[in-house]
Amino acid sequence: MLQIDDTIISLDVIDQNFACDVSKCKGICCVEGDEGAPVTEDEVNQIEVLLPIIWADLSKSAQTIIQQQGIAYLDRDNDLAISIVNGAECVFAFKDDHGYWKCRIEEAFEQKKTLFRKPLSCHLYPIRLTKHKSFTAVNYHQWHVCRDGVVSGNNQNKLLYQFLKEPLIRKFGEEWFHQLTLAADHVANTKRKE
Repeated sequence: MLQIDDTIISLDVIDQNFACDVSKCKGICCVEGDEGAPVTEDEVNQIEVLLPIIWADLSKSAQTIIQQQGIAYLDRDNDLAISIVNGAECVFAFKDDHGYWKCRIEEAFEQKKTLFRKPLSCHLYPIRLTKHKSFTAVNYHQWHVCRDGVVSGNNQNKLLYQFLKEPLIRKFGEEWFHQLTLAADHVANTKRKE
């Protein structure tokens, strides 16, 4: 484990290879699983502002779920999570013409209809953050649907934290990421000397 400020980072974050390969997984993480992606109250508020812009593009079943329970619900750990359809599919997920699952929120961001890109937990995946009383745990969530990301990371020799540089900076800032990079280099150099 590493500690930077009030974060405790699993060594997997800095020594495991990973680079998402959407051409292989087709964005299946948006529709697999049994709970929605973690979301904050602030993010829910931002999505509610955006909702009228993307509403007509959502599926009828997603619209029904949002009308019944809202954008988010309390999951089994009593944390806010994005609402899901049929017990798995994110209400903002859609399949494009090539059969890839994508996000209506991110699509609106790319079309410059909003400054909100998508929930941080989606942007950071497969890193998951867990808030504790005095620190935030930063862990690599290994999931079978992301196996191709491991293969791609190995082929590119890209470490997980390098692949997720942008969302890590979005959450923790440039200086934090710089400290993480220094720590990762130190750990790598130490391993080479062993």
